[in-house]
Amino acid sequence: MHILTQRLSPQAKQTVEPTSLLTLALIAEDRTRSRHRFMSEEGEEVNLQLQRGTVLREGDILADANGQAIAKVLAKPEPVLTVTSHHAIDFLRAAYHLGNRHIALEITESYLRLSPDSVLEDMVLKMGLNVTQEMQPFQPESGAYHHHHDH
Repeated sequence: MHILTQRLSPQAKQTVEPTSLLTLALIAEDRTRSRHRFMSEEGEEVNLQLQRGTVLREGDILADANGQAIAKVLAKPEPVLTVTSHHAIDFLRAAYHLGNRHIALEITESYLRLSPDSVLEDMVLKMGLNVTQEMQPFQPESGAYHHHHDH
């Protein structure tokens, strides 16, 4: 079992050979767990013992207490609703209303993405936006008070 205690800095990531790493494919909720056991894609057990409040992102490199890079985080596809619109104002309005509900929300220039919720799906459809049910990686915003990672 590998015990992972730290996320490497962007500078340290540049020196790591990605092919030598285990792949830790996690859905969005699992990427918020700082203390948990997971199985890597290669079948090896990984025990996270990260600083509380750590939110992992696609591409993060995790290391053991000695700084040895062990695993790379992959955003695992999961059921999501993807919201799109041909009109910028409708898109902004939807982002505002979804954000007011304090849900996990991925925001990009071309789509909004959220976990399946029939009430919210109905609300967005009534606003005239397009909603697609998909299996996609989900990378919601970590919030205004968390360190921001580049997307």
